[in-house]
Amino acid sequence: MNLEYTPEQRAFRLEVRAWMETNVPKERLPSFDLTREGFEAHRDWERKLSDGRWGMVTWPEELGGRGLDLIRWLIFEEEYYRAEAPTRVNQNGIFLLGPTMMEFGTEEQKQRFLPSMAAGDVIWAQAWSEPGAGSDLAGVRSTCARDGDEYVLNGQKIWSSRAVFADWAFGLFREPGSERHKGMSLILFPLDAPGVTRRPIERMDGEKVFAEIFLDNVRVPVADRLGGEGEGWKVCMATAGFERGLLLRSPARYQQAAKRLIGLYERHRHELPASMAERVAQSWMDADAYALAIYAMCSRLAAGGTIGPESSTNKIFWSELDMALSQTALDILGPRAELAEGDPERWLDYYIFALAGPIYAGSNEIQRNIIAERMLGLPKG
Repeated sequence: MNLEYTPEQRAFRLEVRAWMETNVPKERLPSFDLTREGFEAHRDWERKLSDGRWGMVTWPEELGGRGLDLIRWLIFEEEYYRAEAPTRVNQNGIFLLGPTMMEFGTEEQKQRFLPSMAAGDVIWAQAWSEPGAGSDLAGVRSTCARDGDEYVLNGQKIWSSRAVFADWAFGLFREPGSERHKGMSLILFPLDAPGVTRRPIERMDGEKVFAEIFLDNVRVPVADRLGGEGEGWKVCMATAGFERGLLLRSPARYQQAAKRLIGLYERHRHELPASMAERVAQSWMDADAYALAIYAMCSRLAAGGTIGPESSTNKIFWSELDMALSQTALDILGPRAELAEGDPERWLDYYIFALAGPIYAGSNEIQRNIIAERMLGLPKG
């Protein structure tokens, strides 16, 4: 394996770095989960990225991208996190729905939805979970009844990321009377359509990251179904592969956090036990190991491979790494972590968010079942 960057890749890194240094806002943007103002500020950032053709670098140029490979996407991500650029408000669209649409969408759907997604003009929410179906998506009960050239959607979605202010959502619905993995379709719908009601859900840290979505006889054209009718499970699993295994959490996030952790340790090492150095070093090594694993995965994809059930191992690894990084930081800071003036890097916020990692994108318990059955060939319990 050649771990050296090519001259072209190094030049690309410098290009990204120069653009970020010129364009990343000097002041932290207000949260996109608290107010419409913060949400729109992040939409404006998405538009600025698009103006520089950085909205989603792997997409074809005619769809708003640069047509680059995944290795250059990883380089872009490293420079993005290095610059401490704003969190992507449209991550549900560009990292989850977009790649799925590339694989399953019609040409008309790609032309209609992807450029506006890359430009930040349309922000997407994910509408998968329901009160009785979260990690076990086969338990979805919301329905899509066919009526000529339309579907009539009914049901309730919950824990829908970005749905408080987003423009559109993609959700999993089933044909009335169908059960488990059969009869489901992935359908796109506008969140301001007649019959759609949104209700924000406040997270334990006070931010309204999620919303409930109630659908009461919502009519959408059949043309807004992604993939074949009744093939929603297959389409959904492709999206989950991107979410868990590659795009939602790029390794740059953890490498940058590990660098911050080392800096924190250096500032406080005179007051810490020797064992803390080992924990900090382990976090740094784990972040780098995850990065190398993702580089290997991207190389395999470039050679024609696919993301398989190993995406579940990735999901468990990055979610547990996130918790270990932030827990180590809190142990370094001690009680100062709870004081605003004692922790300008806000490690406590990082830790609270990391606690959700083993739950979202499919709980780690479900991922362990997938690993046992599909990778290790163990019988179902």
